[in-house]
Amino acid sequence: MSINSQWLLPEGVEELLPQQAEHLDRLRRRLLDLFRGWGYELVMPPVMEYLETLLVGRGDDLDLKTFKFTDQLNGRLMGARADITPQIARIDAHHLLREYPSRLCYAGIVLHTRADSYGASREPMQVGAELYGHDGVESDVEIVTLMVETLLTTGIESIYVDLGHVGIFRALAEAAGLTHQQETHLFEVMQRKAKPEMQDMFEVWGLTDRWRNIFMSLVDLNGDVGVIEKARQALHDTDDAVIKALDELQQVATDVLQRLPGLQMHFDLAELRGYHYKTGVVYAAFTPGHGGELARGGRYNQVGAQFGRARPATGFSADLKTLIRVSAESLPTVNAILMPYAADPDLLQLVSNLRAEGERVISLLPGQQGTAVHLGCDRKIIKNDRESWVVVSLS
Repeated sequence: MSINSQWLLPEGVEELLPQQAEHLDRLRRRLLDLFRGWGYELVMPPVMEYLETLLVGRGDDLDLKTFKFTDQLNGRLMGARADITPQIARIDAHHLLREYPSRLCYAGIVLHTRADSYGASREPMQVGAELYGHDGVESDVEIVTLMVETLLTTGIESIYVDLGHVGIFRALAEAAGLTHQQETHLFEVMQRKAKPEMQDMFEVWGLTDRWRNIFMSLVDLNGDVGVIEKARQALHDTDDAVIKALDELQQVATDVLQRLPGLQMHFDLAELRGYHYKTGVVYAAFTPGHGGELARGGRYNQVGAQFGRARPATGFSADLKTLIRVSAESLPTVNAILMPYAADPDLLQLVSNLRAEGERVISLLPGQQGTAVHLGCDRKIIKNDRESWVVVSLS
């Protein structure tokens, strides 16, 4: 191995230099303050846990994303978290044991064996908020609104939200008498909107024309709010659970728009994010010019049951690194004050006061190279004509 190659980082793994790290940490603190203002309490789950705990209640590809290793203390299989949401569900169900709603938030690195998309990080900084203990659309409305406010706080202004409801497809699959294997296969094909492949499947399964038409129409039920009314007409004689899901979807959209007038909304009844563990309304946020999701979330009422206490839950998460890349917000300007190296009590008191006020004060070390500009200083401390220490501009 050459000397140069020893310093190469793995694909999808990056390091943040001072100005980038400052930017990310400032935004992290702003978002946590935002969550706190909405009543969400910060929790800090561990980066690694026993594997079965990390994957509990999740039937999606989380297992493939999770780095696995053996605990040298007891030989049990462990994993580095690839998603923080299951950990929050464990905390709510196993530790807090509240009878009233819990609002919890978090910010931390997760590790992925493979990136979500080309060029994406394999160590995202996941931020999010989860609301436990309430099963009404009102909590979905709160989370969707907070998700949008989170993006606005990062400086992303042009936002549209995509809404769906996994209960619609689930109810239709059950009413049509599909087996679990058929339901899973149909779900996978519908995500590609591969209608010819669906027709071939229905032929093999011997599905009646009525159910063929219903599932084919589901693929095309996407667009503005008018989609909900079209869905009512197309699915009115299928199952009561379908109508209930459409009612929930419409109420969420209506209530969110009351809080965020002008928010663009799109509906797609065949887009089933997190289908394997989500149970109700699902949502994702996008911005023009960026192909991937900025944030995603949904209702997942059954995950806590795996920890011994089922609680209704809804929440969202986002990758802070992605938000920074997409945001138009520029890197922060770091301004500091240069101080001479001296043990003068008056100088040290002035510096202490400045730092307490949030100023960055850097000491000029004897014999060092570099100027005030190199150190990011736009001011310096000098003695004035009255022999008092004062801060003056370098410009």
